[in-house]
Amino acid sequence: MELSSRRTGTGCFLHIQEPPLLLLLLLVLPGTVRATELLYRVREESPAGTYIGNLATDLRLNRSEPGVTYNLASAAGSGRFVDLNRETGELRTSAAVLDREELCPDPGTGSLAEPCWLLLDVLLLPPRLFRLLKLRLRVEDVNDQAPRFPASSLGLSVPENAEPGSRYPLEPAAEDPEPGLNGMLRYRLQGAGPAAYSAAYSAAFSLAQEDGAVPGKPAPYLVLEAPLDRESRDRYVMELVAEDRGSPSLSGTATVTVSVSDVNDHCPEFPQSELRLSVFSNISVGSTVTRLQARDPDLGYNARVVYSYGERVPGSSTRLFRLDPASGTIRLASPIREGSARLHRLTVLATGTGCAPVALTVSLNIIPVGVTGPPVLSPRYIALQADGVLYLKESEPPRTPLAFFTVTGDREPVRCYLHGGEAVAAFHLSRYQDLPGEYLLETGQPLDYELQRRYQVTVVAENADGLASRVQLQIQLIDENDNAPVFSSPSVQLSVEENNPPNCHLTRLKATDADSGEMGNITYMLSPGVPPVFSVDPLSGTLSVSTSLDREERDRYRLTIRAIDGGTPSLESTVTVIITVLDVNDNSPRFINKDFNFFVPEDYPSFSEIGVIGVMDPDAGTNGWVALSILNGSEHFVIDTGKGNLMASVPLDREQQSSYILWIQATDGGEPALSAVAKVTVLLIDVNDNPPLVLFPQSNLSFLLVLPSTVPGSSITEVYAVDKDTGMNAVIAYSIIGHRGPRPETFVIDAGTGNITLHEALVKNDYGLYRLLVKVSDHGYPEPLHSTVIVNLFVNETLSNESYIENLLRKDPGIRIEESLPETRTDPFQTKLDVFPCETVLIALSALCFGLFALAFALVCYISFRRKKHRRKAYSVAEVEIPLKKTLASFSLDKKSFNDLDL
Repeated sequence: MELSSRRTGTGCFLHIQEPPLLLLLLLVLPGTVRATELLYRVREESPAGTYIGNLATDLRLNRSEPGVTYNLASAAGSGRFVDLNRETGELRTSAAVLDREELCPDPGTGSLAEPCWLLLDVLLLPPRLFRLLKLRLRVEDVNDQAPRFPASSLGLSVPENAEPGSRYPLEPAAEDPEPGLNGMLRYRLQGAGPAAYSAAYSAAFSLAQEDGAVPGKPAPYLVLEAPLDRESRDRYVMELVAEDRGSPSLSGTATVTVSVSDVNDHCPEFPQSELRLSVFSNISVGSTVTRLQARDPDLGYNARVVYSYGERVPGSSTRLFRLDPASGTIRLASPIREGSARLHRLTVLATGTGCAPVALTVSLNIIPVGVTGPPVLSPRYIALQADGVLYLKESEPPRTPLAFFTVTGDREPVRCYLHGGEAVAAFHLSRYQDLPGEYLLETGQPLDYELQRRYQVTVVAENADGLASRVQLQIQLIDENDNAPVFSSPSVQLSVEENNPPNCHLTRLKATDADSGEMGNITYMLSPGVPPVFSVDPLSGTLSVSTSLDREERDRYRLTIRAIDGGTPSLESTVTVIITVLDVNDNSPRFINKDFNFFVPEDYPSFSEIGVIGVMDPDAGTNGWVALSILNGSEHFVIDTGKGNLMASVPLDREQQSSYILWIQATDGGEPALSAVAKVTVLLIDVNDNPPLVLFPQSNLSFLLVLPSTVPGSSITEVYAVDKDTGMNAVIAYSIIGHRGPRPETFVIDAGTGNITLHEALVKNDYGLYRLLVKVSDHGYPEPLHSTVIVNLFVNETLSNESYIENLLRKDPGIRIEESLPETRTDPFQTKLDVFPCETVLIALSALCFGLFALAFALVCYISFRRKKHRRKAYSVAEVEIPLKKTLASFSLDKKSFNDLDL
C-alpha cells in the first residue's frame, strides 16, 4: 500500500492506494472527526448483490459496540444503485443497472479519460458516535458497446488517373462512447487484399490510419496502391471494420463503395486505315454511301468524336459527298454528272476531346450506268442490325442465317465469296436453294464470345472482267451466361489450431468466370448444412470462423462453398474446404474418479496389482500422453506410469498402519505440461496373523489363594488377553483345556470374558493346589490362532510357606490336554454346504459315538478324581497364601505342543 498525505488548514488529507478492488481514502480532522471519505471500485453492469466493501471493516470500528447503524442519505439520487446493510455496514450493488456511459456521458479517451464517480453520503449513528461518511464509488468501464458507424455505407469517387499513393478520407468515422482501451479504435479493410485474391481486387487499395483530434480515435484513409482503369472495372466494394481494444474486442462494419470516374485517357480509332467502295452514277441524291465509325471506350463527353475531311481533299469531292461531323455518315450531296471524275479519294479525320485526329482513307469508285461495271451486291439483313453492325448471340448453333445477298451484273459468270482471313472459317456463304444471284450468309461453326467477341467479314462479288464490289460486315457477338464460375482446385485443405481467436480469417477462396458484365460477377455462399460458426464474405470469398474451435469437440470440418455468377439463370460451382483442427494442450488429465478406494489384504504379495488408477486426456498425440507418479508414500508403493497399476513395493502390515492416503499426479506430455491430482486411499484388510496375547496372568508360576469359605458363583480371577487383529480375528474365546487338582471341575471359566468362578462349594477334601490350563483362541479365518496360560489356584485357609508352593509349581508334572487341537474354520463366506446323501444315518451314528465317548470320559474323570483325593491327604498343612500378580507382561506364543507344557 502506498500512502501519501496533504495538509490543508487544520485537516490532513490522506491518499491510500489500495489493490485494484478497493481504494480507501480517509479525511480526518484533529480533535473531533468531521468527515470520513471512503473510495471503492465497482464495475458497471455488475449483477445485483455484487460485494463492494464493508464500512465497519474499512473504518476499523469495534463491532461489539451496541446500536451502531449505517444510514444511506443519498437514496433519492445515486443511492438507487447500491444497497447498504444498516447493521453490518456491508455495501453491495442493487438491482438497478449501473451504466457508466449514462452516469458519465463524456468520459474522454485513453489516457485523457476522467474517472467516473458515484457519490454517496452515509450517516453513522447513534448521535454519540455520529460521523458523516463520504463514499466515492469509482465506476469502472466494461467493453459493452461495439464501435458503430453513423452510416452503414460510405461512398467514394476516385478518378481513374489518380496516382498510386493518393489518400481519401473515409468519413464519417466510427464512434465508440466508452473510455480507455474500450473506446480506442483501430481499422482494417476487408475485400481489397493481396494479389492472390482476384484480379479485381489485386492490391488496388489499402487502409491507413492517422491520429485524430481525440487520442485513440484515429481517422481512416483509403490509399490507392495500383493504377486504376475504369474501362476494366468501374466499381470496388469493400468492408471497413472498426475494432475497439477491449477484451474481448468488439467491432462494427460499414460498406465502402469506390466508384472509378472516367477521364479522357483514350482516343478514337478506326478499325482499318483504308476503305474501298463502288457507287453507281445513277445513285439518288441523299443516299447513304457509307457510315464511318471511330470507337472511343471513354464515357460521355470524353467519348465524343467529330468527323471532318482532311485539308487535301479536293473541293469537288467534298461538294459531291457530304460528311456528317457527328455520325460519320457520307451521303451523296448532288447528282453525279457525266464526265465527272470516276475516282474520289476522301481523307476522313476523327477527332476526340483533347486527342490528335486519326485518319481514314475512303476510295470511292463511281461506276457509270450503261457501262459494264462490277456486279451490284445488295445486302438484306436477317440478324439484328444497328449502325452497320450485326449482333449475334454466342449460343446460336452453326448454320444460323445472318444476311441475304443479291448479286446483279452485266457480265456473267459472277463469283461471290467471303474475304476476311480467320472469319472465313467462322462463317459460310453459299447459293441459296440454287437461285441465281441469291446468296445466304450463315455461321459456319459454334462461336464463343470468350474466345473472340467481334468479327469483320467482307462479302465480295466479282465478274468475269475482274471487276468486284464489296460489302463489309461488322459482326458483334452477344455474351451469354454459358460459363460457370471455376475454382482453381476442387478442394482446399486447411489446418487451424484450436482455441483460435473469434472472427478468425481462415483463407480467401477465388473463383473466375469468363463471362462479361454482371454475368461474370461472382457471389460466394455457404452450402446448406455448414455449421453456423463459419461464414464467407459474399464479395471477396473470405472464409471466417466466428468462434473458437475445439478439437476435442470436433477435429475435422468439411465445408462446401458455392460460387454463383450474376447471370439469368445463374450458374454455379462448388469447392470443398476440409478444415483440420490441430490440437493444443488445453485439457488437463482427468481421473475417472475424484477419489479411489482400494481394499487389499495385509498379506498381499509385494508388486502385485492393488488397483488401476484410471485417467484420461482428451488431447491428441503427446498432449494426450499421461504419466502417473506418486507424490507421497513412494517408499511403500509404486505405480506403473503407463497402465496406472498401483502396487505395494514392501510387505504391508495392518497392525503397523491400517490405511494409506496417496496423492497421485497425472502429467501430460504437452508444452507446457498440464497435470491433475487424485486422492487414493488404500485400506488394509485384516488377516489373522497375530495370536491372542495373554496379559494376565503374567506367568504360569503365579498363584492365588482361594479361601474354602468362598461362596459358589464367586469370581476368583480372570484371564485377560488382547489380539492385535480386528473383526472376527480379534474376537477371543476362553476355555479350560486341561486341569489338575483335588476336584478340577470345581472351577469354570466364562468363554467370552475369561472370568474364572467357583462352580461348587469347597469342602475339606478340596484343599490343595489347582492348575488350570486355559486356551485363549481367536475366531480368525482360515485358521484360528491361540495361546495358553496356566492359572494356579491354592485352596486353603492360610498361606504359610510361599516358597513351598513355588517349588511345587516348578516340579509338578505337566497338565494333560483334555481338548482336541482346533480345527480349521470353515470359510465364513461359504454359503452352500455339500450335503451327504445319507445325512440322517450319519447324524444318528455321530450321536451314538458322542454318547459312548461322554460315558468313557465320565468314567475316566471319576477315577482320576478318586486318586487325587488320596493324594491331597499327603499335602502339608503349611501351604502359604500368595495372590496372583496383577501386573501386565508381554507374552510370546510358544510353538511347542500343548502336551509339552510343564507346571
